[in-house]
Amino acid sequence: MTPAPFTVRRAVSKQDVEACFAVRTEVFVVEQSVPPEIEYDAYDADAVHVLAVAADGTALGTGRLLYGPTALGKTGDPAAGSLGRLAVTAAARGLGVGAALVRAIEAEACRLGLRSVVLGAQTHALGFYERLGYEPYGPEFVEAGIPHRAMRRPLP
Repeated sequence: MTPAPFTVRRAVSKQDVEACFAVRTEVFVVEQSVPPEIEYDAYDADAVHVLAVAADGTALGTGRLLYGPTALGKTGDPAAGSLGRLAVTAAARGLGVGAALVRAIEAEACRLGLRSVVLGAQTHALGFYERLGYEPYGPEFVEAGIPHRAMRRPLP
């Protein structure tokens, strides 16, 4: 069996979190023209960040989980976590990195005792999240100039 070309881990060191932010800068700020003052927020300090890295240590993708009081404004449910800031570098797209990051965030949510995960998906990514078991709800909304839909998935 061939080993996976990447691993996904919880970002715990300062270096890991900096790598997460570098991926977000590349994808959201550079590619999608999201202003940095919108991309980085006070939620980052308390979030669970996950990081996908190649065998050579190159950061390939990231995502974050908000939970507890920090997530309540986004979820409306204390038993739900909020998945956000999911980003995969252009070079790593199509390798399964995004799905692995989502599953890692869901595992963290389960570890924290959460019963579901909600997210705001860019509309072009709805199919990606639907394949992972998320269902859209509510009207389309615009965030950072990009159309989104709210989605949710109950956890096992």
